[in-house]
Amino acid sequence: MRILSCCIIIGVLLFACQNDIKEAGEHAYLGGEIINPNDDFITLLKSNKVLDTIKLDNNNRFLYKINDLESGFYTFSHGSEIQMVLLEPNDSIMLRLNTFDFDESIAYSGPGAQKNNYFINEFLQNEIIEKEIFKLCQLDPAAFEIQIDEIKEKKNKALRDFINKNKTSALFKEIAEANINYNYYSSKEIYPIINYGYNNKTVIKDLPKEFYSYRKDVDYNKEGYLEYLSYNSFLRSNFNNLSLEKHLDHSRENHFSITSTCYNIDKLNLIDSLVSNQTIKNDLLFYFTMSFLTKNKDVENNETIKKSFLSKSTDNKNNEIISNLTIALNNLKPGEKFPNINLVNSQNSDLTFNSLIKRPTAVYFWSHKFFEHFKDSHNKVNELKIKYPEIDFIAVNIDKQNIKTFEKTLKSNRFSDKNEFQFKNPEESMHTLAIYPMTKVIIIDKDHIIVNSNANMFSSNFEEQLLGLISR
Repeated sequence: MRILSCCIIIGVLLFACQNDIKEAGEHAYLGGEIINPNDDFITLLKSNKVLDTIKLDNNNRFLYKINDLESGFYTFSHGSEIQMVLLEPNDSIMLRLNTFDFDESIAYSGPGAQKNNYFINEFLQNEIIEKEIFKLCQLDPAAFEIQIDEIKEKKNKALRDFINKNKTSALFKEIAEANINYNYYSSKEIYPIINYGYNNKTVIKDLPKEFYSYRKDVDYNKEGYLEYLSYNSFLRSNFNNLSLEKHLDHSRENHFSITSTCYNIDKLNLIDSLVSNQTIKNDLLFYFTMSFLTKNKDVENNETIKKSFLSKSTDNKNNEIISNLTIALNNLKPGEKFPNINLVNSQNSDLTFNSLIKRPTAVYFWSHKFFEHFKDSHNKVNELKIKYPEIDFIAVNIDKQNIKTFEKTLKSNRFSDKNEFQFKNPEESMHTLAIYPMTKVIIIDKDHIIVNSNANMFSSNFEEQLLGLISR
């Protein structure tokens, strides 16, 4: 019955498209079915701008026509998950996915489906290959190049075979080739740091002369590529590397740190000098400044980075976020009182954080968007609870979702809802507690005093911090 229903929907789509060919303006259809939905709608975006919110029907299906189509990637989001779909004129694409296994379950059908099935398969394969690349980084440079050259050639062959079997556009070919190339470039950019670490000053000098020969052809201003994950990953890895090279030329530090203020100032200056496209420049400046602020443990240096960022960024929203984050981090210094945030429990009852803290406490956070972290962190805490019964572990879900979804996720993964909460005001609370990255844990003593606002339960010294908390 389900298959028959899907066939009927596809048939309606095709008929609709045929009838609309004479209409003015290019268009495409996007529809499908969401299994185990987290919400009753899907959000459609283009270039990070919301185009529309599409309601699901009683069968958790939707159908939407995009008029005046701008060919390219569109983002659809559901709950806290996102994925991309390439839309071109007269596409009529049906998707089907299960929120319990979001990316892995996505399948497309209808005109325009083949190219999107290609891209989702590439996305999943790249997640696997990425882990292989980290292992290959242990090889010497020549052997490493041989291995990643083979990976690239296999991908190119698979793309040629796909193009020979399917009718594809010039846009598809351009995107597919760019994905392969920039993934290859990213592998080379991460190699020296993974192989040698940050403390070896000879790391760059020891590489073969032509190791980075492709850099002369890199365009730092391809705004149309900003929606490509591979392009963004490359830019970030490339600027990490370029700034490391520059920093090591003048630094007298014996032990280099990624939170070195000098290194990060070098990075912001390089972005400012090499990137002329303001959108790309603003994105990179924001990403690296956020990364520094949320990893740096010496908050006195935050002001220096913030000033450098504000002197270069022209995005008012980003500027406001960074300014507010700097203030929030200053308020979360060790020795400060923990903010009294409003929460709701699994019964949708209101309460405050301070009413929960009666003993030494570790607060951690989770989101449906980072589902693996959700499971890993809860499993880790279940172990820690046994080892450290003197400490309370409080979990907070940061999503703007209803209590039923929150409770359903815990129950379906067999986690207790005890000491599980949601923010009453998610956006405001996330700013106050500076929740980025998701792995952060805030350690608080029994008197509500912050001991560490940026701990990580997966770090090697986390349990040492817990023992120190107990002994306070």
